Amino acid sequence: MQNELWFRPLVWMDYRLALLFALVIPLILLIWAFVQKAEAIQRLLAIYWRVASLLAIAVYLLIAALPVGFISGLMARILIPISLWFWVDLNEEIAEQPQRALKLCFNSWRWAISGYGLLSAIAQIPSLQCAVSRNVTGSFCRAFLEPPSLFKEYFHPNSTTQFLGFIGIVGLIIYLIFLIYFVFVKLGKQGRSAIQQ
Repeated sequence: MQNELWFRPLVWMDYRLALLFALVIPLILLIWAFVQKAEAIQRLLAIYWRVASLLAIAVYLLIAALPVGFISGLMARILIPISLWFWVDLNEEIAEQPQRALKLCFNSWRWAISGYGLLSAIAQIPSLQCAVSRNVTGSFCRAFLEPPSLFKEYFHPNSTTQFLGFIGIVGLIIYLIFLIYFVFVKLGKQGRSAIQQ
């Protein structure tokens, strides 16, 4: 049993790093960008939050041990770096800004979360077997479900796992509708420009 779960500390470390890189730091940067009136950084962070919401959706799906949560978590780690570097106009605006502490911190975070997202996505690949497994609550998959369960204990102690899973499913459906609309409608009209045309 112990040999099978040698990776449990790595799963917990991944969740802690996600909390730092995907929630705490971008929230601080967003507040800082509003105070400094850095519109390009504000817009890019707004895009980031829309894309990163898939991480939160994955947590709710994993609370209910729904296999699609493993796929959602992996996709979030891939989509986040893409969303931060995809927009040509915002990248140019940010590059043209004078060298200030906000720009340095924002770019440092952007590189850090991109690196973290790639490494985390690679590390998450073994968890995909839980997405097709009939035994999602087995010891291997349970290691990936422990952090979402702790999240439930702290923030939703009186809610059922079925209700939280339902919230995750509704969130995923809404997310997919917007993603499909973006890919098949908006992307064709505006290309890699984040400014509405």
